Amino acid sequence: MLELRKITSGYEDIEIVKGLSLKLEQGSITTIIGSNGVGKTTTIRTISGINKTWTGEILFEGKPIHDLPPHKRVEMGIVMVPEGRRLFPSLTVRENLQLGAFNKAAAAKADQRLDEVLDLFPRVGERLDQYAGTLSGGEQQMVAISRGLMSGPNILMLDEPSLGLAPIIVQQIFELISEVRRRGTTVLLVEQNVHKSLMISDYAWVMENGNVTINGTGKELMDNPEVKKAYLGL
Repeated sequence: MLELRKITSGYEDIEIVKGLSLKLEQGSITTIIGSNGVGKTTTIRTISGINKTWTGEILFEGKPIHDLPPHKRVEMGIVMVPEGRRLFPSLTVRENLQLGAFNKAAAAKADQRLDEVLDLFPRVGERLDQYAGTLSGGEQQMVAISRGLMSGPNILMLDEPSLGLAPIIVQQIFELISEVRRRGTTVLLVEQNVHKSLMISDYAWVMENGNVTINGTGKELMDNPEVKKAYLGL
């Protein structure tokens, strides 16, 4: 579905992603784990087009997309929910969701998508006319994911969706991510909560120094001695 071929990317003259080659399988949840600064967020920013691809190729359904601007990638169904939610606090929840359906294809199905999103996130439906800035952290994260889903993604990339949330809300977020995949959306997850993310993942990649050093199924990485020691505290 999505393939990275020897990708390099970074910021100004600092290379962060260093020759990364990977495939993302359709209908899966895939998690990228690793320490801060190893290139996890840069990887998904490069897939989304926010960061330019310096060298290498990104293929989506066999077609090169690495030279396309971010909005064209969104139109193709490659959507990123950034770390920190990035909602518009002075807009209502409904208005934030409407902004997720900004392209023509998504706008044509906005009402249908809103119904689907509110079925998945009933609490969001209870807050439609509330200003986004007045929501709790967990509610804001639900709105951020909902806004991403309003564009009708084929691939939904989530950057640290559980960051700063209470444990009970973290559990709800991971359950909702699993349900998003069950309904047909491929998920690429960057997440510091390694245990919970591996529990729901079909595949996982461990990044170190800008490249993947270990990859396999979620279960294989849960059982991997190096992963246990470095990331699971076992």
